[in-house]
Amino acid sequence: MRSSRWVPIAGWCVATATSIVLSSVALSPVLNAASADSGELPDIDQLPAPAAVSETTAAPPPATADPTRTTKPAPSRSRSASADPKPSSKSPSTSESTSETTAPPATTTENGWTVTASDGVKTYVRSFTTGGGVAVIRMTSKGTVSLVTATPADGFRVEKQGSDVNLAVYFIGPAKSFIVHAQWWNDAPFVEVSEVGS
Repeated sequence: MRSSRWVPIAGWCVATATSIVLSSVALSPVLNAASADSGELPDIDQLPAPAAVSETTAAPPPATADPTRTTKPAPSRSRSASADPKPSSKSPSTSESTSETTAPPATTTENGWTVTASDGVKTYVRSFTTGGGVAVIRMTSKGTVSLVTATPADGFRVEKQGSDVNLAVYFIGPAKSFIVHAQWWNDAPFVEVSEVGS
């Protein structure tokens, strides 16, 4: 008779130990991804995919659970449940630092060129309009030159010649042609537009 009294209590202990183990498994990605210096939970977008925690995960035997941890995980379970609806309120500093690292580089203008800088290298982009068409040229402070686009005017065709350090774009027409010659010269982008023919 006495042994039957302990069956509900033993069942409750097994259920509690199982929930503690499942809570630990479910919270491990969140706790592992938390920033060590701030002690805050990370943004929900930075967590690994939830495939590691599934409803079909088998629970380890209750004998391996630590009975001294029965009162500690309960707040963590409610915190993890509330972390899903409000991920951004948990770690505003983490989401701000993410947006700072992915922000596009600042754009400036120098002598008609649109300039962006990344990793110490400046990129220069500019459009040149001629009677034979429009060429968009890109150069970098490392001395490379490239053609972004070349749109010929009616009656003209485009030819590109040169290399990645000395580029010429020709807009060739029946009576005359236009040349956009681009190169990195004297630590700055240099482009010369000329007309050939009558």
